[in-house]
Amino acid sequence: MRSYQIFASMEPERAVSLLRTLNETSPAVVQQAVVAAAIAMKARPVYLQKQPFEKRAQAVRRALARVASDPVAAEVLAVYFLKARTELLCEWLDALGLAHEDGVLEADAPEQPAAAQLEQHIDTFLAADDDPDRPLLLAAFAAQEAIDWPLLEARTAPSA
Repeated sequence: MRSYQIFASMEPERAVSLLRTLNETSPAVVQQAVVAAAIAMKARPVYLQKQPFEKRAQAVRRALARVASDPVAAEVLAVYFLKARTELLCEWLDALGLAHEDGVLEADAPEQPAAAQLEQHIDTFLAADDDPDRPLLLAAFAAQEAIDWPLLEARTAPSA
């Protein structure tokens, strides 16, 4: 699943919550997403900026759900976890034993762990609590260009 597909499958209320949180920690990224949404809508960014936050966030979610918006969608998800949910990201990376600094990986393209080990890490991570960001983090992590982990991607794909 790619980043734009994550936004396409995201509940509208969840997207509003994510963007509201991100707006508090990284308003420039939200502004970038608003501009992308305006371009997709063939509207001026000022039009969207004047809308109530919820309506603006819905427009952003719809825009980020387009194939052409995948790079921006990936950036929004990455910044969300790096700035707003660092502790959750670090928990995942530490469980995998991946070297990082505050959630930023040191390796450009880390190798997929052994299948049994990765399955165990996924199950343990998801079972820790009912935080809706846990499955979102796994999907966003799997969607990164540098991560080529077929097992993780299969586990985060929506079931048909």
